[in-house]
Amino acid sequence: MKPRLLPLLLLLTVPASGASPPSTPTGPMPPGPIVGPATTAEAKRFADIVEKDLTRLTIQSSTAEWIKNTYITDDTERAAAAANEVLLGYTAAAIRASRRFLGLTLDPDSTRKLHLLRVSSALAAPSDAVKRLELTTLGAKMEGMYGKARACLARGKGKHKGACLDIEQLTMLFASSRDADELADAWHAWHASAREMRPLYARFAALANEGGKEIGFPDTGGMWRSAYDMPPDAFEKEAARLWEQVRPLYEELHCYVRARLAKKYGAKIVPATGAIPAHLLGNIWAQDWSNVYPLVQPYAGQPSLDVGKALAAQKWDAVRMVKTGEKFFTSLGLDPLPKSFWERSMLVKPRDREVVCHASAWDVTMSDDLRIKMCVKPTEEDLITIHHELGHNYYFHAYYKLPALYQQGANDGFHEAIGDALTLSITPDYWKSLGLLSAAPKDDKGTINVQMKDALEKVSFLPFGKLIDEWRWGVFSGSIPAVSYNKAWWELRRKYQGVEAPIARSEEDFDAGAKYHIPANVPYTRYFLARLLQFQFHRALCRIAGQTGPPHKCSIYGSREAGTRLQAMLALGASKPWPEALAALTGEREIDATALLDYFAPLRAWLTEQNKGQRCGW
Repeated sequence: MKPRLLPLLLLLTVPASGASPPSTPTGPMPPGPIVGPATTAEAKRFADIVEKDLTRLTIQSSTAEWIKNTYITDDTERAAAAANEVLLGYTAAAIRASRRFLGLTLDPDSTRKLHLLRVSSALAAPSDAVKRLELTTLGAKMEGMYGKARACLARGKGKHKGACLDIEQLTMLFASSRDADELADAWHAWHASAREMRPLYARFAALANEGGKEIGFPDTGGMWRSAYDMPPDAFEKEAARLWEQVRPLYEELHCYVRARLAKKYGAKIVPATGAIPAHLLGNIWAQDWSNVYPLVQPYAGQPSLDVGKALAAQKWDAVRMVKTGEKFFTSLGLDPLPKSFWERSMLVKPRDREVVCHASAWDVTMSDDLRIKMCVKPTEEDLITIHHELGHNYYFHAYYKLPALYQQGANDGFHEAIGDALTLSITPDYWKSLGLLSAAPKDDKGTINVQMKDALEKVSFLPFGKLIDEWRWGVFSGSIPAVSYNKAWWELRRKYQGVEAPIARSEEDFDAGAKYHIPANVPYTRYFLARLLQFQFHRALCRIAGQTGPPHKCSIYGSREAGTRLQAMLALGASKPWPEALAALTGEREIDATALLDYFAPLRAWLTEQNKGQRCGW
C-alpha cells in the first residue's frame, strides 16, 4: 500500500478544553468569549467562522507539506513544522471552544460540522505552544528521516554489492531477487535505518496523547476510532468482526504460499509449519505478495499475466501511464483532470534533490488543485497505484465545492476504496485492449491463475492492514510500553499475518518505523476497510452497469450509469454519516466482507483442495 495525503485537515488534530479560540499569529480572530448560556445561533456562527479560518490555515499547511515532500531539506522541514503548528494551535483552540455547545440541540448541519471538527484529524497537539511546536517538529523530522533513509547492503551480489539503496531501489530488488541471503541482508539494512526514530516516536506519541486528552479522548487511538460514526469500542469490535469474516480465506492462501516457498527455498529456511520469513514474500514489509506469483503460479502454460514486462518493452512513460488511468475515469462520464494537474504533479523522481516517493494524492488549495506525487516506474503495480491515487483526486473533485469540513470521505476507508474498486474492473481483457497482454485466459485454469495473482495483492494485505493500528492503539493506550515496542510489533505480525523476522530482533530495533505510515502518523485501518469496501462498491457498480456474470469477470469500464451513481456518492463528501453514503451507492448500510469472499470464490474452492493433507495455520 501507498500513503496518500488528503487535505491536511484530515491528518492533523488538536487539543484542549476551555472557552473560545484565541487569534493565531496569521489568522483572524474566531468568535470571542461569550457571557451567558450558549445558543444555537451562536453555534452556527461559530462553525461558519472556524470553517473559514481552517480553510485558510489548512491551505498554508498543505502548501508547506507539498514543498517539504517534493524538496526535502532542513529548511522545508522547519517551514512545514511551523505551518502545521499554527494549524494545530488554531484547531486546538477551536475544539476547546466547541465544547461550549455540547448538549445543545442544533440544526443537522451545525451538529455534523462540530462533530467532524472534533474527530476528523489524526493528531491532537497540546495547547502549550512549546510542546505543540515540538510535536510538529518531531513529525516533520521523522518523515524526513524516512524519505532520506538508505539500506546499505553488506552481502549484495553484482550491482548491489556494497550499494546503499533508497526505498524505490529496494522495492525493485524485493520484486526481482530470489536469493534468500541477499533479501535477508536488504531486509535487515532497511529496518536498521529506522532505529534512530525510536526515541523520537516515543516522545511524539506522548505529546500526541497529551493533546488528545485535552480534547476529551482517553488517548490518540481512541480519538482515531471515534471518527467512524460509532463509539470507539463498537468500532474496534466491528474491525474484529470483519477480520473474522475474511480470516479463513487468508489462512488458506498462507498455507498454499508457504508450501510453495518451502519447495523453492527448502525446509531449513521455510518450515512446513509455522510462520513465513518476512523477507521472502516479494515486499519489504511482506504486505503484498504479488511479486512471488511466478513461484506460486497454479498452472503453467497459460497466457502470460506479466503486464510489467510489456510496459517496459513498450517504453511506457509516467505521463502515458497516468493518462491511461484518467481514461478509465472519463469512460464513466467523469471529468478530465484539470490542466493544472499536469503542470503541478510530481510524476518522476527528480535527480537533483531528496523527495518522498511514496505515492499520494493532493488538493493543495482545497479548490480542485489536484495533484499526485509519485516516482512512477513502468510496472503493473505502479499503473494500478495510479488508478488508486486518481480515485482520491476524483473524490476531491466531486466535493471541493462543499464547506471545508465536508471536504473528506464519508470515512477514511471510503477515500482509499474508490480507485481500488475501479481496479477490480482492470481484467485481463482490459489489459489486452491496451496491448499489455497478448491473450486473456479463457478457461478455469486461467481464471485460477488470475485470481491467485489478485489474491496475492488484495487478500495477503488484510491482516497487515489491521495490525498496524492495533499496534499503535496499544502504544497510545499504554498497553504497549516503549520498552516493548518491537516485541509487541512481532507478536502482532505473527498473530495476524503468520510472518516472522528473518533475523533476530531486539528492543534496540524499531521495525514499525520502517513503514512510512508510522513516522508520517497516517492512520492505517482505512486501508483495511478499503480492501473490503472496494469489493462491496464493485459488486454494487456491476449491478448498476447491468452485469450479471460472476464478480471477478465484471468490468464497469465505459458504463455511464455506474459513473453517475458513483459520482452521486462522491459528491456527498462527509456531509452525511458513512452508512448513508454507503447506502447511496450500494443500498446497504453495513460494511460486508462477503463481497470479497464472493469475488474469490473460485480460488477459495481451489485452495481448499490444494491444501488437503497440509497442516495449515502457524
